[in-house]
Amino acid sequence: MLRGGPVLRRWMVDAGIALAVLVAAEIAIATGNEDGSVDRDWFAYLLGVAMAVPLLLRRRYPTVVLYAVSAVLLLFYALNYPGFPPALVLAVPLYDAARAGRLWWAVPVPVFFLAVGAVVLIVHREMPPLELLAAFLPQAATLAVAVLLAALMRSRAAYTAAVRYRLDQAERERELEARRLVTEERLRIARDLHDTVGHAIATITVQSAAALRLLDAEPERAREALVSIRGTGKAALAEMRATLGQLRSDGRPGSAGPDLRGRGQAERDAGLHRLPELLAAVQAAGLPVELNSELSGERLPAPLDEVAYRIVQESLTNVLRHAGAAARAEVLLRAVPDSLWVEVRDDGVGAGAGGTPSGGRGLTGMRERAEALSGRFEAGPRPSGGFQVRAILPRIAPERMPTARETLEGGAR
Repeated sequence: MLRGGPVLRRWMVDAGIALAVLVAAEIAIATGNEDGSVDRDWFAYLLGVAMAVPLLLRRRYPTVVLYAVSAVLLLFYALNYPGFPPALVLAVPLYDAARAGRLWWAVPVPVFFLAVGAVVLIVHREMPPLELLAAFLPQAATLAVAVLLAALMRSRAAYTAAVRYRLDQAERERELEARRLVTEERLRIARDLHDTVGHAIATITVQSAAALRLLDAEPERAREALVSIRGTGKAALAEMRATLGQLRSDGRPGSAGPDLRGRGQAERDAGLHRLPELLAAVQAAGLPVELNSELSGERLPAPLDEVAYRIVQESLTNVLRHAGAAARAEVLLRAVPDSLWVEVRDDGVGAGAGGTPSGGRGLTGMRERAEALSGRFEAGPRPSGGFQVRAILPRIAPERMPTARETLEGGAR
């Protein structure tokens, strides 16, 4: 019923228009009075019906309807019945044809009737020019208004369609942008998990190996190693729960994606304020680390703080894995007015902070983090031996770095 409603309304409108034209045409035929014309008969009234009936198909075949009505009107005039103004029956089909975009097919019809009518009145009845103008001006104005109104309605329909198209395009772009932001956020969470799990496993592996060596000879030191392993595992599990909690929020009531709780919590949990804890865990695993920091203790912007910490964490993890048992590491943090320099060096014999040359994600993940802040990242062997990682990160104010949640909400607005 809902689908048939608009169709029924259109048919009712078309039937009403056809009926109005029929009544007007029959009245004009009945009241027509023209010198030299033949008397009206039943066929004249039948031709009036034939001029109105095609209007029932005005929406589907506008040009055909216009020419059909014109042909019947021309026959009416040819039979010399008392004439009436052509605009009476031509205005509606002319409007329909012009609105359907058939303007160049429609305009010749009124031009033909007005021109022929003018010639007949001038030649056969010798009508003065002023009287001719007075007789034809209302007809020409009526037909011109029909054409202009059709052009206006067609332009309005085109504008409405263009606006609707732009709104649909904007909605699709917002959806694509939201998906892109969600994908980026999940990649960030995947990098966090990689750093957390990789660091914990590397530390636990080294500490467990040390505990096995010391188990019989120095049980107290073996016990310390096991306690350190337990602490490393608990810290890694807590950080994993906090990171995975962002993914679990997706799909809950009121959730808008994996960043529902915002990056703020993860940024507070992962930052340079945890550097002493990280260095202690690494040193407990048997890697001597020296820290040289020029930071005065001020709080860095949260994204910068997190990225700097993750680069140090991943670099030390790779030193533990690949630099060898006798390696030493050095962490340098240098602050300049517009950037933060993060360097991790080692003097090991393996791949060191760079990770293995077999396709590990260590260097790639650190480079992605630095470039996400429009920073620079370099890594490679040192001339004196070992490996070095360096990241130059711009010190951007926090208000200039919106979270993914803020960006999503701004796009939705």
